[in-house]
Amino acid sequence: MAEAVLTRRRRRSWRLILSGGWLGVVVIAALFAPLIAPHDPLAQDLLLQRLPPAWMAGAEPGYLLGTDGLGRDVLSRIIYASQVALTVAFVAAPIACIIGSVLGLLAGYYGGWVDQIVSRIVDVWMAFPPVLFAILLVAVIGTGLHSVILAIIVIDWIRFCRVVRAETLVQRRMDYVDSAHIVGLSRIAILVKEVLPNVLPAIVALLSLEMGIAVIVEAILSFVNLSISTDDPTWGGMIAEGRTIIHFAWWVLVFPLIVLFLTVLAFGQLGEGLKDRFDPVLQ
Repeated sequence: MAEAVLTRRRRRSWRLILSGGWLGVVVIAALFAPLIAPHDPLAQDLLLQRLPPAWMAGAEPGYLLGTDGLGRDVLSRIIYASQVALTVAFVAAPIACIIGSVLGLLAGYYGGWVDQIVSRIVDVWMAFPPVLFAILLVAVIGTGLHSVILAIIVIDWIRFCRVVRAETLVQRRMDYVDSAHIVGLSRIAILVKEVLPNVLPAIVALLSLEMGIAVIVEAILSFVNLSISTDDPTWGGMIAEGRTIIHFAWWVLVFPLIVLFLTVLAFGQLGEGLKDRFDPVLQ
């Protein structure tokens, strides 16, 4: 039994190390892009268009991952595109988390008319397909990074609300809540001091997962030219461009796709690892 527990702990530790390490690399790349990127991501040179990566025949020194159809350095564009992806992840997801978690806590703990109102709003929001709703919102309010962030917040707060409400309903029936009532704590004090700490691991896991979803949504919107300016590098925009020239320059599509996949995967694994690490029941 002890050996099995130790094995699970090691597995969780490796998951946290690998996912956190990759996200740390992406964050460093985003913060220090002007120092790390070998070239200007917007600089075009048609004489250098569709150069292959450095390890392939026909490559040019200084272009590690090759160039795109306009002669722009793929590595530099991936590095600068991480700024857009992480801005959306670290702004939109926490705001959606706060809004949804507060409503979910109130609905799950107080019940009654509070729960009825929140649940009906969630039902109405869920009637719209999330991605199509995001595209519609951005098309209505205009393109730009702020529009993308607003669209993600408006759509994804319901995910937090549903999960937190369900967790709160479970915690509300626990003996420690009854004990807190007996000793004279107010309902709001019980909610903040007793219920919230036990719901927090689920919120942390969902927040990390939502950051990955926010990155995907931004990539989808930039893929269809509904994110920031098409001149500025985004992972979705690079994938869209690479799709049109995949038979001539596969690296323009593959490398940003790999970075996008690993980043989303790392956010999900980090959330699961943190949930296991801080879940009071598992502890």
